Amino acid sequence: MPPQPVGAPPDAADPALIRVDRLSVTFGDGPEATRAVRDVSFSLRPGERFALVGESGSGKTVTALSMLRLVEDARYQGAIHFGGRDLLRVPDREIRAIRGSDIAMIFQEPMTALNPLYTVGNQIVETLELHEGLDKRAARDRAIALLERTGIEEAAHRFDSFPHQLSGGQRQRAMIAMALACRPKLLLADEPTTALDVTIRVQILELLRDLQAEFGMAVMLITHDLNMVRAFAQRIGVMEQGVLVEIGETAEVFANPRHPYTQRLIDSRPRRDVVPVLPLAPTLLSARGLDVNYTRKRRGLAGWFGRDVVRAVKEVDFDLREGETLGIVGESGSGKTTLAHAVLALQRKSGGQIQFLGRSLDQVKRAERASLRARLQVVFQDPFGSLSPRMTIEQIVGEGLALHQPGLSREAMRERVIEALREVGLDRTALGRYPHEFSGGQRQRIAIARVLILKPQVVVLDEPTSALDVSIQQQVLALLAQLQRKYNLSYLFISHDLAVIRAMAHRVIVMKGGEVVEAGETEAVLGAPQHAYTRKLMRAAQLGMDSVLGRGLEPRPGDVGGWRG
Repeated sequence: MPPQPVGAPPDAADPALIRVDRLSVTFGDGPEATRAVRDVSFSLRPGERFALVGESGSGKTVTALSMLRLVEDARYQGAIHFGGRDLLRVPDREIRAIRGSDIAMIFQEPMTALNPLYTVGNQIVETLELHEGLDKRAARDRAIALLERTGIEEAAHRFDSFPHQLSGGQRQRAMIAMALACRPKLLLADEPTTALDVTIRVQILELLRDLQAEFGMAVMLITHDLNMVRAFAQRIGVMEQGVLVEIGETAEVFANPRHPYTQRLIDSRPRRDVVPVLPLAPTLLSARGLDVNYTRKRRGLAGWFGRDVVRAVKEVDFDLREGETLGIVGESGSGKTTLAHAVLALQRKSGGQIQFLGRSLDQVKRAERASLRARLQVVFQDPFGSLSPRMTIEQIVGEGLALHQPGLSREAMRERVIEALREVGLDRTALGRYPHEFSGGQRQRIAIARVLILKPQVVVLDEPTSALDVSIQQQVLALLAQLQRKYNLSYLFISHDLAVIRAMAHRVIVMKGGEVVEAGETEAVLGAPQHAYTRKLMRAAQLGMDSVLGRGLEPRPGDVGGWRG
């Protein structure tokens, strides 16, 4: 049975800033029509922090976009009341005036939301000229002040930078500056930190809360990150399959979730399920003094005369035993993925030694490398990007087998493919289908089956769950743990998610700037970190839980009873 909407429509007498009343959004016509949002009702008061949460396909982003009528080829039903007007029925010219002025939006991926052909400063200036009527000089001064306020260093210099010249965190800050240019009454933030490292996420979250208090605006956060919700929101709405199934005060919903879907979401955090490594387990993979360097063109005129050497990985040592999971954590640019690529021989190392199954990879002859590659496999971060859209699942899973065991008959190969799919929870009906016909979690299972069919001894897992919803993430982690126990696999597990590493890894390496700053047993390192950088990562990862325990973002003056006065 599909989920049922909760609650009655908001009371018209309620002093709300915006009121969504029985909103439904439908795509298509006739029997092919899809109702992405069904009878959703809620309201936001001035200055409130409200979060709309749910997994992919729940309708949360469509709901937010509908508040600005930004959903193309959609049919709306219901009403969205703002400032005495129904936003679903006002003329196009009027809704354009409201966008960016009274209601602004921050999008999930600033690199695609910002125009790559214009500097970030000019894009803010355009908003100020359009909605505020400022001349170019005044708009430029205001834009630089906004960039400074959102924490961008050397704002006057960054004003003339193009989006690709900024880091991910700087681009998101520029997006926030643009959204706040006209001092909106309501800010819609759609997954504003999903693509950012954990420490940058905390900085953006704190910035949003500071700016919300300073500007006195309401903020509606759209996210699947429950830690962020606990740290930021005063009230929460939970969506499933286009329906608002639960709504209430954040602390109350987390303490006493009523709807089964809310209970499943809250219960989906990774759980530690690690079998101890046998004392006499042999070392399968090791590195000593591993260096990876690359050259980068110098900026400006100096680029004509030479290049700089960048040390991406610096003298890294590690050992990986049979049946063990070694976690590698760090932020973007820490060198963890470069390290994995060097181990897989996808990136040329500059120094040091890598040994696999007791042999130096430098000494392995080309003819022997194929058999070694079958035993050392990789599962990539994005299953959709790593699976060929032109191949069926049978071809994808069986491709490695055809390469490494070309003598197998077609019937034997098909049976091996079916067996591999069965191991990851899929059946033979998947054989003739294509990747786009599967969900994200199913595609990652297919990527695991493609690896499993070769019976590897070591698997490199490069952020294997970062693109998945929390409940699907839990399922994939449980599958990986089950396969490790069954086949005594060794995992080199790369992630920026400390909760995932804590659930899966026997030992952990913490990397910063290409160097190992801390290493040891997972519970020892993450339970009592010694290095300042590890402590910083742990504080950022624990922010959401700390907020529930009263140790997170401090309450601000005016935050009374869940409402800001």
